[in-house]
This record gives sequence, C-alpha cells and structure tokens, in this order.
Amino acid sequence: MRKWAIPSALILLCLLCLIPDQGRKLQAKADEGAVDPPKVEDKIGAVPNGLQTDSDVVKRESESISKRSLRSNAEKFEFQAEVSRLMDIIINSLYSNKDIFLREIISNASDALDKIRFLSLTDNEVLGEGDTAKLEIQIKLDKEKKILSIRDRGIGMTKEDLIKNLGTIAKSGTSAFVEKMQTSGDLNLIGQFGVGFYSVYLVADYVEVISKHNDDKQYIWESKADGAFAISEDTWNEPLGRGTEIKLHLREEAGEYLEESKLKDLVKKYSEFINFPINLWASKEVDAEVPSDEDETSDEETSKSSTSEEGEDEDTEKSEDEETEKKPKTKKVKETTYEWELLNDVKAVWLRSPKDVTDEEYTKFYHSLVKEFGDEKPMSWTHFTAEGDVEFKAVLFVPPKAPHDLYESYYNTNKANLKLYVRRVFISEEFDELLPKYLSFLKGLVDSDTLPLNVSREMLQQHSSLKTIKKKLIRKALDMIRKIAEEDPDESSDKDKTEVDTSSDDDEKKGQYTKFWNEFGKSIKLGIVEDATNRNRLAKLLRFESTKSDGKLTSLDQYISRMKPGQKDIFYITGTSKEQLEKSPFLERLKKKNYEVIFFTDPVDEYLMQYLMDYEDKKFQNVSKEGLKLEKDSKTKELKETFKELTKWWKGALASENVDDVKISNRLDNTPCVVVTSKFGWSANMERIMQSQTLSDASKQGYMQGKRVLEINPRHPIIKELRERVANDPEGESLKQTARLIYQTALMESGFSLNDPKDFANRIYSSVKSSLDINPDAAVEEEEEVEEPEAENETKEDAGASKVEAEPGKDEEDTEPSDVHDEL
Repeated sequence: MRKWAIPSALILLCLLCLIPDQGRKLQAKADEGAVDPPKVEDKIGAVPNGLQTDSDVVKRESESISKRSLRSNAEKFEFQAEVSRLMDIIINSLYSNKDIFLREIISNASDALDKIRFLSLTDNEVLGEGDTAKLEIQIKLDKEKKILSIRDRGIGMTKEDLIKNLGTIAKSGTSAFVEKMQTSGDLNLIGQFGVGFYSVYLVADYVEVISKHNDDKQYIWESKADGAFAISEDTWNEPLGRGTEIKLHLREEAGEYLEESKLKDLVKKYSEFINFPINLWASKEVDAEVPSDEDETSDEETSKSSTSEEGEDEDTEKSEDEETEKKPKTKKVKETTYEWELLNDVKAVWLRSPKDVTDEEYTKFYHSLVKEFGDEKPMSWTHFTAEGDVEFKAVLFVPPKAPHDLYESYYNTNKANLKLYVRRVFISEEFDELLPKYLSFLKGLVDSDTLPLNVSREMLQQHSSLKTIKKKLIRKALDMIRKIAEEDPDESSDKDKTEVDTSSDDDEKKGQYTKFWNEFGKSIKLGIVEDATNRNRLAKLLRFESTKSDGKLTSLDQYISRMKPGQKDIFYITGTSKEQLEKSPFLERLKKKNYEVIFFTDPVDEYLMQYLMDYEDKKFQNVSKEGLKLEKDSKTKELKETFKELTKWWKGALASENVDDVKISNRLDNTPCVVVTSKFGWSANMERIMQSQTLSDASKQGYMQGKRVLEINPRHPIIKELRERVANDPEGESLKQTARLIYQTALMESGFSLNDPKDFANRIYSSVKSSLDINPDAAVEEEEEVEEPEAENETKEDAGASKVEAEPGKDEEDTEPSDVHDEL
C-alpha cells in the first residue's frame, strides 16, 4: 500500500490541476413577445458635452432603472473567482472608508486617458475630433434619480474587455497593455479595472458601465453585485464617441454623495493632482433681470401721470415718460444655472524639474497641500527624485510655525504630515513609517510607483523598500534644515560675516534659523535621543546659549572653535533658566579661567545629554557633577593634606545626610562649598524633573539618584575658621550644628531640595537668635485665653427672639380657618 500511496496522490493532484476553474457562461433567451429596444434618435437636442439626453431617452432610461433588473435582451454572465463571496468581503471588510470609491474610479479614468494619449503619439487619429478629442473627466449627479455619473474620454473598452476586465476580480488591462508596449516607453500605470472598481458597491446597489472603444460598438455592462452581470449593445444611451461612463445608482444611506460640496471635497483630497482636468456639473446662483408684472407697471404709469400734472415742468416730465415707455420694466431675481467647474487647478509640481519651479509656485503648492491659505511662506523646502532600488519623487516643507499641540501627545499619536501618492493619486497620510516621529512637523508628499500597497491600497505592506525610502527622506530633510542655517547670515562666523554682507543683500534669510530653532528645536533634541544613526548630523543642528554667546544662539562647531588650548571637554550645565545658571557657584572658577559653559534650560536637555556623550572627539562634562578637570594646581596635594582632618570630621558629622564624601573643590572661587553628584547619576535638575512627574514612584528613584559629594573651598574664610575650630574641639555640638547648616545651605544653592525643610528653618532661626544675643532657651510668649460670655448670651437671645417671631405667624395661620368657619 505504501508503494502505491505516493503515485496515486500525485495523479490525483494532476487531475485537480487540469480541471478548469472557469465560470459558466449563460446565454439568456429573450421572451417571445419581446420588442426590439428603440434606437437612439438622430437629433439630440441641447446636449452639453455629451452628458445629457433628450426626453425620450430619459423616459426609456427611467423605465429600465425603476425595475432595477438586468435588461432582458442582454447577454448574461456569471462572475469568476467566486465573486459573490468576494463582493461581500469588498463591501464589508476590504475598505475601511467609503469615500475612496471616487478615488478608485477617477484613478481608472486617468489610466484610460493615459492609454489613449500614449497611442495618440504615434497615431493622432485615435483621438477623433471635437469634444471627443478632449482628454478630461466629467462628474455629474442627478438628485431626483439618485444617480452619480463619472465619464472619461479615455481608450474605452470593447465587449471582450468588459467581460475580461469587469468579470474577474483584480484583472487589470493595464498590465497586459504595459507588456505589449514596454518597448515603446515607460508606462507605469495603475490597473484600469481591478479590485478598485468594485469599491463602487460600497455606495451603489446597481451599476452601469457604458463604454465605447474605437474598434467596437458601444456596449453597456450592468450588475447588482449579486453574482451575475449582463452585457448588451447600448441603444438606450446617447453615443459617447469614445470613452467610458459609469453610472452609480446610489443606496439610500449614500445620499451624501449627491451633494456637490461632498464631491468637491473628495476630489480635492484624493485626486487633486491628477494630470487630466476633472470637471463637475455644478449649480450656481446668478442675478438675472426679468420683465416685471403688468400690474406693477400700470400702477407706476398712473402715479407718474398724476405727479406730472401737478408739476411745473410738463415738457420735461413728458419726455421722461416717453423714455420710460420705451424701456421695458425689469427686476432682478436669483436664478440657478449649471456649468462645468474645474476641481483640480493645482498642478503637481513634484513631477517637474526643480529648476523649472519658481518660489511662488512652491508657496502656492504648499498652501494647497496643507490647506492653509495665509501669507506666510514655508521656511524652506526640498524637491528631489530618488533613483535606484526604489524610485520616488518627494517634496518636503518646513512650516513657518509649529502646531500648538506638537509635543503634547508626542508618543501617543501616529499622525504624520507626509502624504503618500501613487501616480498622483492620494492614498493616505497615516503612514508614519516614512518619517520618524521627531520629523513629524515636516509637511510634504511622496509619490512612488513601486510602493508595496495591499489590495485595498489603504495600508503599506512591510517591505525592505520602506527602509530605503525612510533613509533617503531623513537625509534630505536634515540637509534642508542644515541649509537654513548655512544661508542665515546670523549663523556665519565672524570671518564670513563681512563676505555675506557684501555678497548678499537678501534680508529675508536673516534670523531664519533662530526662528526655526524656537519653533522646532525640541524636535532636533528628540531626534538625538531616538535616532542613533543620524545623531552626529543632528548634533550639528543643535543651538544653545552659553557664557560667551552674548544672548545669541551658538552651535557646537562655534563652541569648539572658541575652546582654549589644551581643553579636552565641552562644559555644560543644566537648570531651569539662564538667569539662575549665570549665578550658579559651579561656574565661578570656570568663568575666572575664561572657559565657555553651555546653558541647557529645557527639561528634555537632561535626556539629550544622556545620549550625546561626545562630539568631534570632545567629551561632554556636566560642571555640576564629579570629574571636572581644569588646569592642574601645584598646591592641590598640599591642600588635601592640610584639610584632611576637617574633611574626615565633616563626613562623620553628615552621616545622617547620606553624603558619600567631602573633598577639596577645584571649581569654587567665592562660595564656601557646593554639593555635586556622581558622574553617572542624576543631577539636581534631573531629580527635580523626575520628582515632578505625575506618576513617579519615589521608592524607585533612589536607585538613580547620584551619590552626593560635598566639595569645600579651602581658600574661603568660613572653611578656614571651621578647620581651626575642629582642630581645637571636634566634639562640640554647636560646631556640628554649624557644619550641618552649611551643608544644607550648599544643598539648596546647588539646586537640590531639602528632605526636611523644617529642620533647616530651625537651624536658621537658632543662628539668628545667637546673632541677636537671644537666649537659645527663650520661649514664645503664650497667648492669654479670654472668655467671651457676652457673645454666648447674644446668641441665646437671638435664638429666643427668632422662636418668638415664628410663633405669632403660627397663631395667625391657626386662626384663619376658624374665622372662615364663623363667616360661613
């Protein structure tokens, strides 16, 4: 049995493969008494561009539509590929947004127009003459019959094309067309009719496709998405000349798509940059002059005749009457007229060469893209074409202002301002994989022919090409931002300033990078935290104030150019404000030695410096932490030995304060002491930030808090006096209290918060008492307790009076019924 099992299975598999999976073709027989459908009349009156029919055609069409059934004399077919089941999937699952049906139809129409235009390059006669030669898309709606029509003058479809393209799911005529004509040029087209066409059943329950190809007669395809469709020679509708018209008989719940404003919005959103004109048959109210009523004119004539008899100048009045008789009486009324309105007047500038696009065109395109029509220009833009493994075109803009909520929900939102187009058709703006979050403030678009979209074209599939696109976009975006700095005269070095002033008189770019930094500087910092690959590029874009910047922003490159000879570290300090940091004791010795120190005052700077460890082989050093190395002092060893006894004693006195060590400081000049933290622990500013977090856990913060070290200034008189007293009486309690007070004061001055503010306040008050020669045991005078009997009596009297006032009212109420009874 085992010997025959495998051969039999293979034979069975071959038999299954040979069975054709084709739908059954059914020929419907017309009824015996059926009458041939009437022919289209020779004279068709008042047909604007071929989308209106005469009264008889309308009557015949309405009779056919009212039955909502396939034409009896049509040739009927069944859909292939289990279309009944797939239709249900398309309508209920495949598309998440019904609005996209119009996008899909217009995309198909655009492809059909692309095909006929390409063929016309070698044979101009295929376009025809007159209106047929106009390559355009027309949209028209009929509110009474609930019909939405979309027509194109494209290549059209033969009867065979209708069966093949509309009868099979995801069957595209474009792919075969490209294969046939690939030697003649580049034909990157979306499929003419595939899954996208069937999105019409999201909003329609009955669809008619009328199509005319140059090589065939005009046919009509119709279906209700119930598993069957019918095709017949079209003798019901007016001749199209060439092209395709799709009529959607909308569902009851899809009435919103019969509103002109809704259609305009959809075209503006999805198909604004289609190459061909998209026209809507739109209504418009105009003022029209019409003859006034006869009664009104007669009344006016009688009134004028009476006034003329009473007047003095009869001749003048007679002449006026004659003029009024000659001119007919009219009045203005509102009339509704219909005309074709162009919906896509903005051109796709990204398809042109950047050299051919002016600044005004870029500004106009930016305003249309972001739907902001103000006067402000974008700060900068970049327009490029990427070639290689993945080909795409892109335009990126830096907005003039940051949104007010840019950083409020930075990590909780997936919104991206980069729109994705495929062959000028808008797909989505929710692809956050194309740009990292820190560049989400950029506006722009990407248009690619090779992006791997899923079948509904609403989601990007995970693909290696995404990483390539993202990498190129980031590089171009950072180059664009860097260009803003390079073109800003304020960013130039002192040597270049004279050259810039003499060579350029353009003041528009002056101060542009400062403006950019004030709006989007935090995004650059977040990029350094998030993007390790581009960290060095982003670091070049950093701006900050320093002790030598004179209130202006400076860069790391400018800082390095001003470094002292032999300086190996880049010094910085973090805090809440520049004014506070300028008075910090940590800067005293550095200022005196003419070192430049960077001020970081943004809370995100603390996170930034945890990732930005070095720049151009220069290490970053926080001057409020351990490890500060300045010029070597020959007396350092001698001072350490001299104050060895004091540092040891002080460390013991502060055993309860969690002080790790007491050392001689090399950063102080006028301050007696400061408190520094370990190199890899939190700074005082970071501790403050973490403690202010809403959901912070104080029990877990102890692991990240740096070890505190008290650094003393050996040249300060307070420290010298303290050393002498410790040598004389190390066990004195008052001396220990003074040492704790000095430490707590240094703790506050260094930016830390006190664990026990009450204890610190008591020490200050004790010190004040001693300076005022007040006995330390002096008690606070007790307050005399005074009894208030009068107040109690007044309250009792008031209560009694209120009770007495309430009783008479009660008696009056009681007497009223008896009085009434007596009267009765």
